[in-house]
Amino acid sequence: MQIAAKGWIDGDESAAEMLGRVATERPFLLLPPLHRVPLRVGNVVELVGPSASAKTHILIQAAVNCILPKEWNGVHYGGLERLVMFIDLDCRFDILRLSEILKHQIMEPNGSMYYDEELYALCMRRFLYVRCYDSLEFLATLKTLHYRLQKEKEVHHVGIQLLMIDSIGPFHWVDRGSTFFPLGGNKRKCLSLQSVFDAVVQDIKKLLLVHPMLVMATKEIILGNAYGGDEVKQNKSLLDASGLRNLASNTQQLPYREYMPSVWQSFVTHKILVRASDDHIPTRNYEEHSVYLSEWLLPSLSFRDKFSIKDAGIVIVS
Repeated sequence: MQIAAKGWIDGDESAAEMLGRVATERPFLLLPPLHRVPLRVGNVVELVGPSASAKTHILIQAAVNCILPKEWNGVHYGGLERLVMFIDLDCRFDILRLSEILKHQIMEPNGSMYYDEELYALCMRRFLYVRCYDSLEFLATLKTLHYRLQKEKEVHHVGIQLLMIDSIGPFHWVDRGSTFFPLGGNKRKCLSLQSVFDAVVQDIKKLLLVHPMLVMATKEIILGNAYGGDEVKQNKSLLDASGLRNLASNTQQLPYREYMPSVWQSFVTHKILVRASDDHIPTRNYEEHSVYLSEWLLPSLSFRDKFSIKDAGIVIVS
């Protein structure tokens, strides 16, 4: 009895290890429109919305905030100074847009017209990018990701904070409509849509055990009639009475038709709906910036945020 009590008191980590673990696991706030709910490593955030609804821009804004340092040469930037892994399944990522926003964020704190090239290069090296063209490449990336993240951690001396997937469902209909045959005999399991996402979820869970991080994924959807707009009218024939599916709790209905397997739906811990609105903001050059709406579906919040995208990134509209 005394030996067991002594072992419990002694613990299995030092004070430095405990402080490092607490600093990693504590909730942190990202920039708008992700600022309403404190997010922890281990959370899985899904950004859902129709095409051209600023989902990837939100990922870029969060990535820039993550790779920037907290302070550099006496200038406060307020970044997390951590690594970002961006898995591009949509194959449309604009690296120049990431570069443009990063340069603006570097110049803004000191009011300079020029950016610090050394800081810029350091931040860009913290942004890790992989492009996958089908589900097999995606699975292969997840299988080998642990070794790459371990290597990058040794090189940069910082760990990973964000795992981004843009987007999670581009191969859904290809996988669903394809017939996969088992390889290597009848005992090998057939590769299907369900088995693909079973493997995806299990591989990400294994990664989170050794690399605590926040997972963010985008997903393109078709909104229901309640949200109106031209896109809904164009796709009305694709929606039916079964288009509204329940969340895992079976207490809240989604304003779109859910098509992802249940294993992925139950894996998601937070869900945000983003969409374009009919409002526009005029500029000095007689141009207009589109206004977007964001709404938390999980957890459900009773208000919406309006934001616009400018050269320097996302700006909240009052």
